[in-house]
Amino acid sequence: MIFGYARVSTSDQETTLQIDALMRAGVDKIYQEKTSSVGQRPELRKLLPQLKTGDLLIVYKLDRLARSLKDLLSILEQIEKAGCGFKSLTEPIDTVSPAGKLMLNILGSVAEFERSLIRERSIAGQVAAIKQGRWPGRPRKLTPEQELECFELWAVGSTKAALTRRYGVSYDVVKMVINRMTCPEHPRVYGNRPVLGSLLD
Repeated sequence: MIFGYARVSTSDQETTLQIDALMRAGVDKIYQEKTSSVGQRPELRKLLPQLKTGDLLIVYKLDRLARSLKDLLSILEQIEKAGCGFKSLTEPIDTVSPAGKLMLNILGSVAEFERSLIRERSIAGQVAAIKQGRWPGRPRKLTPEQELECFELWAVGSTKAALTRRYGVSYDVVKMVINRMTCPEHPRVYGNRPVLGSLLD
């Protein structure tokens, strides 16, 4: 079965152009809605679970289906898992053709590259802040001396629950202190001296 999905962002707009194009493409059933891409999109949520092996989903344009590249790839993964094909009428995306599959792989590579850049910028920002004496995140509940003492008590057998009562902090604070001391990828503090580990290598 061939499904179609059409969407416009506001109630003042019409899906007529999209519907006409989908009908010419031979769609059997069309789901349409008037809602922003950042909204709930109930018709899309109703459509996706119905897809099964051998079906085909057609949209007029990719931005009618997804709000971002990440969202698009997530939806396309759902479609692929259902064994359903996907096609855009105005872009070279057609998962039943070799060229369309190639374009889909390119989109996935672009998305991964984008995520890598975001991670790299985030780490660079943290390193710069640490070098300037500004530790990322919220202020710590314990002083460096208390953190070292807390870790040493845990290392010789104190439970995390006992340490939360001793220092008057939450379980998560104690857990984070231990993580910073035991995991090399975490910035660590011994006394007043920061040991940055792999972040500054």
